[in-house]
Amino acid sequence: MKQFKFIATPKLIGYLIKFVMRLTAFGIMLFLYIRNKSEFYAYTVASPKNGINFMHIMWAVFMILILLHLFPSKITSMGASKSKKSNYFPIPEYSETELLKFIHNENIKAWRCMICWIFGNAVIGILYYCKLFGKSELLLITGFYFISDYICILIFCPFQTFGQKSRCCINCRIYDWGHFFMFTPMLLIDTFYSRSLFFMGAAVIIRWEIIWTNHPERFWYGSNQTLSCCNCQDKTCQIKRQIKKSAGHIIRK
Repeated sequence: MKQFKFIATPKLIGYLIKFVMRLTAFGIMLFLYIRNKSEFYAYTVASPKNGINFMHIMWAVFMILILLHLFPSKITSMGASKSKKSNYFPIPEYSETELLKFIHNENIKAWRCMICWIFGNAVIGILYYCKLFGKSELLLITGFYFISDYICILIFCPFQTFGQKSRCCINCRIYDWGHFFMFTPMLLIDTFYSRSLFFMGAAVIIRWEIIWTNHPERFWYGSNQTLSCCNCQDKTCQIKRQIKKSAGHIIRK
């Protein structure tokens, strides 16, 4: 097997650092939950007037991340910022017919993923209303989704592998669905902090779908030169691709 050549792009290094930070944040959430889950939930509804706590900081971090996706900037990954007009560099004389096929196929795969996600979280909702889960557990699940977002980008993504089957995150049709997915459990908790995160996450996916509907050519490597592997500056798929190759090598043995 060929030796793995790691290209340390700024985006990949940044993602690895942020992944460690997310793991640390989830670790703190898990510690607070295990120590006293009632107190853990109380942190999320406490007024900042009584003092800023860890969960207030987490809410602020979540909101900043959402705003960066609602208003993509230069620091936003290409997976999200490919929706911007400034990042669209058309391939000369690309096939309109192939683009239509791409749109049709991607829509089918995308909404299959959405149905699976809604079904899975509906089970969580049923467990919650049956009082097998509490509000503290919903918060912990959201924290797990928070780190899973980067697991999908860096290590393994079930949506990419079994659902979308996209070439990489940069080319993923549902790349900006992440915040809606992440904060789905928050819909069940009737507080300002939880509901604001859910509806802001919904705003991100609505924005994404509007741009996809009006400008699908920005999302396909067959029509947008920016999305070709040779033009990719992020290269966040390196670890994931190596894991896939190693797993395939082991299976073949």
